Amino acid sequence: MAVVVNSSPKRRDEFLETQRGKELIEVTLILDVKTRWNSTLAMLERAYRLRPYIRCWLQQYPQFTSLYTTEEEWKAVEYVLQVLLPFRYWTLWMSKRQSITLHRVITIYNDMFDHMESVLKALAKKRTQWKKDIHKAVRASRAKLREYYSNVTPGTGLLLILATILDPFRKLRTFERWDKDMGVSNDNAD
Repeated sequence: MAVVVNSSPKRRDEFLETQRGKELIEVTLILDVKTRWNSTLAMLERAYRLRPYIRCWLQQYPQFTSLYTTEEEWKAVEYVLQVLLPFRYWTLWMSKRQSITLHRVITIYNDMFDHMESVLKALAKKRTQWKKDIHKAVRASRAKLREYYSNVTPGTGLLLILATILDPFRKLRTFERWDKDMGVSNDNAD
C-alpha cells in the first residue's frame, strides 16, 4: 500500500488530503528498510494508525481495493506490534544512552526472555493460523536470542556479572530470579 500511495506526488497529496482537518500533522505511509527490523515496525505502526485514511483514499482508487488489509489482518498487525514493542524499547534505550550500559545487559536479556515466554504462553493453544505463525516466529526468535546470549556470556560472563553487581541501584537483585529458580537463598544480597 505504501508503494502505491507514494508512487506519485498526486497520489501522495490525495492521501494527505484525507487527513486534513482530522490530524494535527498529515503524514504519509512509510516504506521499511529490509536491513533494519525497527523500520518494518515503524512502517506497520504508521499503517495501523492511518488505516481509516487508507480506506478513505481507496475510494478514489478502487483498482487498489484488493490491497486493503482486512480486519483480521489488522488484528494480526496489532498483535505483532505488541510483541515487538519491548524489543524496540530496549533497542532505542541502549542506542540513545550516553553512558555505560554494560551493567544492564543481563537485566535486558531477562526482560526479553520473560516477554517472549509470556507471548508463547498466551499463544500456546491458539488455533487461528496467524496466531500459530506468530507463536512459531517467537519460538524461533527466542532460540536466536538464546544463541546470542550464550555467545555473549561464556567469554564475557564474569565481566557482565561484575558490571551487574557493581550497579549502584540494582546490585544483586538482578540475580534474585535465578536464585529462586535454583532454590538458593540470597538473604545478604544488599
